[in-house]
Amino acid sequence: MLRSPGRRSIFLSVVVALALGGCGTGDIGGDDDDDDGDAGPVFGDDHPRIYLAANHDRLAAALDGGDPAATRFKDLVDLQVGGSDIYDFKSWYAALIGQLTGDASYCTYAVARTDAIVAEEEVLISAGERADVAFDSYLEVGPRIGDVVLTYDWCFDQLSDGQRTRWLAYAQQAVWNVWHPEEASWGGNVFSWSGWSIDNPSNNYYYSFLRATMLFGLAAHDEHPDATGWLDFFRDDKIGAQLVPTFAADLEGGGSREGTGYGVAMMRLWELYDLWEGSTGEDIGRLTGHTRASLLAMLHSIVPTRDRFAPIGDQSRDATASLFDYHRHYIQQLTYLFQDDPVVPAAKWLLSQSTVPEMDQPFMYVFDFLYETPALAEQPPGGAGRAYFAPGTGQLYARSSWDTDATWLSLIAGPYTESHAHHDQGSFMIYKGSWLAYDAIIESTTGIRGDEQLHNLVRISQDGATVSQREGTSSEVVALASGDGWLHVAADLTPAYDGNAAVTSVERELVYLEPDCVVVFDRVATAGDTAQIWQLNAPVRPTLAGDVASVAGDSFTLHSQRVLPAAAAATVADWVDDGEFTGGYRLDETVAGGANQFLHVLWIGDAVSDVTRSDSGGRTGVTVTFADGGSATVRFGASGVDGTLDVGDGEVALGPGVATLPE
Repeated sequence: MLRSPGRRSIFLSVVVALALGGCGTGDIGGDDDDDDGDAGPVFGDDHPRIYLAANHDRLAAALDGGDPAATRFKDLVDLQVGGSDIYDFKSWYAALIGQLTGDASYCTYAVARTDAIVAEEEVLISAGERADVAFDSYLEVGPRIGDVVLTYDWCFDQLSDGQRTRWLAYAQQAVWNVWHPEEASWGGNVFSWSGWSIDNPSNNYYYSFLRATMLFGLAAHDEHPDATGWLDFFRDDKIGAQLVPTFAADLEGGGSREGTGYGVAMMRLWELYDLWEGSTGEDIGRLTGHTRASLLAMLHSIVPTRDRFAPIGDQSRDATASLFDYHRHYIQQLTYLFQDDPVVPAAKWLLSQSTVPEMDQPFMYVFDFLYETPALAEQPPGGAGRAYFAPGTGQLYARSSWDTDATWLSLIAGPYTESHAHHDQGSFMIYKGSWLAYDAIIESTTGIRGDEQLHNLVRISQDGATVSQREGTSSEVVALASGDGWLHVAADLTPAYDGNAAVTSVERELVYLEPDCVVVFDRVATAGDTAQIWQLNAPVRPTLAGDVASVAGDSFTLHSQRVLPAAAAATVADWVDDGEFTGGYRLDETVAGGANQFLHVLWIGDAVSDVTRSDSGGRTGVTVTFADGGSATVRFGASGVDGTLDVGDGEVALGPGVATLPE
């Protein structure tokens, strides 16, 4: 038997129309057998209810056909069932194999394991203590409750009535506690908690909360009195009324305001989209353009050697920002969700050519099994689409090509609204063969230092203390344009200082001249008792020769020539002296406060043969002569975005306005 609640479908139809401006979205619902005729989710009454009705045959065929990812996953499950103790193994892994093979022994294992976990929680609750699932503000409620209810659904016939009752009671209480933090209780005892991010779809905790809520409702509707209400709550209140409008307003261009470390947790959101569609026939992942855009944002954040990504924000799991299974999962799941999209062949190619061509960690093997699509072709990206800007995060990426020896750079200028983000507005990074100018968090022992000193920006100091950028502010990219072999971006970073009286204005412009030259111009006005420090963080100590600093990377050398201000004092700081870093250096070029202009030309290797000051018409600029004999003249407005660029075929205005970059 199937049922399809028409009220919910009407609500989400309105949400889609609002989010997409009335554009057609295709069929986002499942087949509807209801008399009311409204398209909407369809919930099965017979177990298994979650995912397998739509995906059983596909997954079983992969197992039967000896697909490598399927075989590897089943071998892992067999090891666990046979007595091994695999890190972060989930009971639902065994339940899944049981469903696909028809071998009841897998569910026997999954049920016994899950029942033992629930029993441990019941012991704590009976003793008047809080259940472990509440640890760290319920961060793991999604995986833990999800494990219980997936096993409940997929091994339903092997559960006793008592187990069903106990498991659902435990799951329901956990879900209820998440959304009622002040009244949260276990065993009648109140254990209130902060309610951290229960209404913040931009935070990684939120996706865990959604997982527990959605899976409990899908597994237990009509079997627990509250389960159907949680389905309404998940779909209408959280996805429809909260996540979709938030993403439409705040996350244009995809990605996460938490950065690229914690932001990879959005892979869990992609899982929810797929689990919901596989269970109900309704595609909620396309209710917001954020989903597809996130695929592009992630692809561009990966450096040309395909082993690392832009270290933006906290990197607590691995400070080095090395590509990991989570990034593979993030991309691979999006390629699965958008199989007909023209970007997918390039995404599959990048994954296959990366340092994570398959999951490395055993607990992640399941996702290669679920989401690898061997029938889809892979193809290297073409020449276009080498730059990407996500306005919602303020993250801009550009590269000279998609080859491993390409030059890559980034700039961030946007909202600073999440706790895992850093004081990095206006910071740029440069990579070619290895890091040349980077975020020094890579050398941190914790991965969570966010202060200005770690970033390549103009730091402001007053009375010996840094004038901090403030959370809850939004810097803005005010100009973005590209042409044949060049890209221009301008950013107003003044809002990041939240009205601090010491800061009048901070503005940065950057012109990337492909393949190996970047011109950086800063207009900074601060109080007279401040100091302004232009910073460049690098993995090796910069060598200083007059107004030129050089950073010798593994294969290439970055040169930075200071054109302005001529009188800046240049020094080099060693991050090891800080006590929390294993390496790294920072070039500081310091001048007194007031109204100053900073003009730097950075280039790689022997790309540039000469840099000459070239002011004209009240604009400040340089002429850069390249090793091949060509040249480019770049000039910047003295008080705003009013510049020019001449790369030898006529002058181009560099004015305000944000253009859409080619995809």
